[in-house]
Amino acid sequence: MSRALGFTFAMGSVLLVSAAQLGMRWSMTRLPAPADWLAALPGGQVDLLALGVVLAAILAYVLSMLCWLLALRDLPLGRAYSLLSISYALVYLLAAALPLFNEPFSLSKTLGVALVILGVITINSRPAPATSPRNTP
Repeated sequence: MSRALGFTFAMGSVLLVSAAQLGMRWSMTRLPAPADWLAALPGGQVDLLALGVVLAAILAYVLSMLCWLLALRDLPLGRAYSLLSISYALVYLLAAALPLFNEPFSLSKTLGVALVILGVITINSRPAPATSPRNTP
């Protein structure tokens, strides 16, 4: 049961970090450089929705890190770390599929994503060896 829970937390981390990346990308195409945000606020030249999405994305990163810490409690690091690669694939696929990002599909990127997913499947398809708690004197 604990490995399934670890996997669930790892996938939660992947989903949260992917959402954060997409949110930041969307926001930063609508906002001035971060150094100019405070100066632009009084004049109303900052898109408050986009600024809110940046803040939500930062929160998603924090929650992603919490999920990641919980995942590491129950999964071997080699397996858990490979799962993070899914976020690369997910971000690319969503950015290319959703029109608001205007990212083009390309054969080479899609092939790269397929290889990443194949690698994750390969690493995680065999049963992990049982680990025993570290003996402390």
